[in-house]
Amino acid sequence: MKFGSTTLAAALALASTAAAFSTAAAPSAFAPASLTVRSPSAASSSAAASAARTSPLFVATQETEAAREEITQLPTKRTREERLAAASKGLQVHVVGLSIHHAQVEVREKLAVPEPEWNAASAEIVSTSEGAIPEASVLSTCNRFEVYYAASDPREAMAAVTRYLADRSGLPVSTLRSNLFMLSGDDAVWHIMRVAGGLDSLVVGEGQILSQVRQCHLHSIEDDGSGGKVLSRMLNNAVAAGKRVRSETNISKGSVSISSAAVELSEMLCQDDLNLPFSEARLTAVGAGKMTRLLINHLTGRGLKKITICNRSLARPQELQEQFPDVEIECKLMEDLWDVVGRSDIVYTATSSVDYIFDELKMEENGMAGGRPLMLLDISVPRNVADDCKEVPNVSAYNVDDLKAVVARNTAMRQREMIEAETLLHEEAATFCGWRDSLSAIPTINRLQERANSIRSAEVEKCNRKLQQNQNMSERELEAVERLSRGIVNKLLHGPMSHIRKHEDAGSRRAAVQELSAMFQLEDGDGNGRGKNNGRGRRK
Repeated sequence: MKFGSTTLAAALALASTAAAFSTAAAPSAFAPASLTVRSPSAASSSAAASAARTSPLFVATQETEAAREEITQLPTKRTREERLAAASKGLQVHVVGLSIHHAQVEVREKLAVPEPEWNAASAEIVSTSEGAIPEASVLSTCNRFEVYYAASDPREAMAAVTRYLADRSGLPVSTLRSNLFMLSGDDAVWHIMRVAGGLDSLVVGEGQILSQVRQCHLHSIEDDGSGGKVLSRMLNNAVAAGKRVRSETNISKGSVSISSAAVELSEMLCQDDLNLPFSEARLTAVGAGKMTRLLINHLTGRGLKKITICNRSLARPQELQEQFPDVEIECKLMEDLWDVVGRSDIVYTATSSVDYIFDELKMEENGMAGGRPLMLLDISVPRNVADDCKEVPNVSAYNVDDLKAVVARNTAMRQREMIEAETLLHEEAATFCGWRDSLSAIPTINRLQERANSIRSAEVEKCNRKLQQNQNMSERELEAVERLSRGIVNKLLHGPMSHIRKHEDAGSRRAAVQELSAMFQLEDGDGNGRGKNNGRGRRK
């Protein structure tokens, strides 16, 4: 078969590229020349004279530099490549926090962060960590305050988070540490799965926490969010796991929220504390937010006909009137609070106030001491009812920590569902952990692609110089040679890269990465496919 000069030249170029790549791929007796890595030297400047330091020009320059530094420190959304690079640096997920299982409400309320400020808190954690924490996300509810973050050095990152928590709360580090919990790696993944599934909640299977984890994920991927590739993927998987648990088990059936537990507790203690049936008790809710709406929803299931709502404005109580047309809702402003409390038997507090609405002094000043029995049930964090209200005669006061009796009863009824839910959560956690472990192969895959493309480019460039001497070769034909060489390299790389990705467990994947690195000399190769004895070998 005869080849034209153009076709033959192209074939020679491709053969040269493939041969060079095969030489780099095959084990060689010659060690490749090591890469010379040049790090940028720090810019040095001579010391200025003391007179020059006070000059207007010097001062203006310093102010400009300070402004530039301040601008560069502003949080910016990272590109996909930057997130991918960060994810491939061996980042592990961690969680540090306080929950109702580990910390008293007095400590939790000092760290509570309103949802609109979650991203600001996450950004502050990242910016004050001095590079130790590239990804962070805050989850703050009435029962927990948790910081999820990704870091490669857990000790340095933990120190940074602890400093942030101490500064925010004003508590000594020793006090924080006695209340904090910390989990890393697979344990942190398992924790967020249980949280989203409702298994770590005060009331097992509650649905509100899934909505809160979903908001945590959505905030983390916003423009001002601090969740990177690893953290946002974990939170997204947790949301999917929580949905699956609720759809495939009966974990969410029955009383599954803090508000429902509050209703159960008040119903359970009404006869003992107030000496009257719950159905005859006069009820008041202070606040008209989401918790009050859930409270009324659960009370209607127990035959609620009438309730009074005290709020700073009448807009939200009137909205609740429209949502519950079958319930007689009396709307009152906060200036009428003590008149309303004086004719109530049970008062539920659910406001966002950071100050106490009820304390011993206020109760005594408004004639609540020693009168008819009154039950105060506080489901707010920060608390609306001070502990000293329990000292007021004829007043019974409870907060979210007192709901554990109701929780114990619900948990006992849900043990069988918890076991089934944990089986599903283990599957979802394993899915994320497998994806996370696969990131360890990214640097090797990147080096393999760079090595192959370096060899290809060098060989094609040498051939192009020869091909360009041929007057019959057009630019279009040279581009065809370039495209074909890329296609050959991509097809050669497909097998090795698929070999790495197909391993599910970390051990076999690590062995495959080491094998591939040795085979293609990725650790110490110089990218030209030759060993230390550069140049052409002699023919024998």
